[in-house]
Amino acid sequence: MRKASGFTLIELMITVVVVAILAAIAVPSYIQYIQRGKISEAVSNLSGARLQLEKYYADNRMYGTGGACGVAMPSGANAKYFTITCVSGTASALGDQTYTITATGLGGVTGFQYTINESNVRTSTFSSPVTGWNNSATCWVTKKGESC
Repeated sequence: MRKASGFTLIELMITVVVVAILAAIAVPSYIQYIQRGKISEAVSNLSGARLQLEKYYADNRMYGTGGACGVAMPSGANAKYFTITCVSGTASALGDQTYTITATGLGGVTGFQYTINESNVRTSTFSSPVTGWNNSATCWVTKKGESC
């Protein structure tokens, strides 16, 4: 008599359960990995914009006038996941002496917001639908559950 070969239904079901468990662990980790990659764009753009504003200040002794910063903010291909905006303030006879640059998340990073100002104070603010991220008034939080 010839012996049947192949997999039993139980063996196949065990394989499906193992794959499902691995997927349940891997998918959230992958999503967080993708978010961290997008956050690096915000951090890089904020740091670069701050440097440009400090150079502008060295040349003009002001950061801008009438609430508008003196340099263009990153946009287009340089800002795919975050909208970068800048507001200058504390007007004097010489022009605006302060600024705040804000990166606001789009798409997969909606609810993420990072800021930096002329004193290099960095903040992280997370709103709905983001959960598990800690707001910070002193640094940029770039990882879920991280704090300063």
